[in-house]
Amino acid sequence: MTTKVIAEYIWLDGNSRFRSKSRTLEVRTQTDIEVDKLPMWNYDGSSTGQATTDNSEVMLQPMSVFSCPFRGQNSILVLCGTYTPDGDPMPNNHRHNAVKTFNEDKDVQPWFGLEQEYFIINPNSKMPLGFPNGGYPEPQGNYYCSVGTLNNFGRKVADLHYKLCLQAGIKISGINSEVAPGQWKFHVGPCEGIEAGDHVMVARYILERVAELSSLVVDFSPKPVSGQWNGSGCHVNYSTRHMRRGLGDKRGLDFIHDAIKRLEEKHSEHMEVYGDGNSERMTGENETSDYNSFSWGVGTRNTSIRIPHIVEEEEKGYFEDRRPASNIDPYLVTSTIFRTTRTEDISR
Repeated sequence: MTTKVIAEYIWLDGNSRFRSKSRTLEVRTQTDIEVDKLPMWNYDGSSTGQATTDNSEVMLQPMSVFSCPFRGQNSILVLCGTYTPDGDPMPNNHRHNAVKTFNEDKDVQPWFGLEQEYFIINPNSKMPLGFPNGGYPEPQGNYYCSVGTLNNFGRKVADLHYKLCLQAGIKISGINSEVAPGQWKFHVGPCEGIEAGDHVMVARYILERVAELSSLVVDFSPKPVSGQWNGSGCHVNYSTRHMRRGLGDKRGLDFIHDAIKRLEEKHSEHMEVYGDGNSERMTGENETSDYNSFSWGVGTRNTSIRIPHIVEEEEKGYFEDRRPASNIDPYLVTSTIFRTTRTEDISR
């Protein structure tokens, strides 16, 4: 006996915006909706900036499956990679190479926790919620982790997003309102390897769908409002197994310091993939470090890298890379951090 399942196939277009479409699948058992059992599909790439009309097909390869929190029972979300008919990844399919990178050294066991900041925008005023028409709200100070009508804007969107992510099976670990009005953050992780990118991508997709229900817009750009207003980042918390527990006489904190040194040596290389427009956000003000220089500290918010106080005290744990912008490709950034730092974990 077969059951009909609605599958929403999700992908990125030529401008790295979400696209999706639905199909009905007939399945006999639960294993029929596992990712390696799902059929490939295709779409018109000439309508998404990825192909020409004379050779328009772009292939959708299922990569990860989640429960669909919008349609409920017997429905799934299918995150897909985009490929040419010859099997080559599309230019912005960074997941393809990230999988290869993570598979090169699974023993390192890289854990990621991503802090995704974003603004909720009123499409009529084109300004964040909480900004009055033709003016500005009170300066920053009352909006971070705020409560109350005069301080908090967009809670309905953020809360519904949180609940639906949990229903979908995403490893979302928390939310909070951020420093600027209409600005929020959700946390994903801990996730290991490629899983981090998958969970962030589907969480972003669900957020766009939730905002759509209220005719609002999600803005993932790093500096949507100029001036003395905080921009948005996607901070990456990172550890390897040796950072978490040490090895022999070497403390986990020593492995963290080794990784930070390698990140400093490749600062410019990392900034190239840490998000478009990130220099507008990373001015050295509003809880950012300077875009062009590398720095680190314990418990700091104005440095490239932050080591939490508890990690310093326990001499093991993780560190936070505060440089990535809110609009990063999570596959590109997590795999770049892994590639730069994994050499510190070679001795096993």
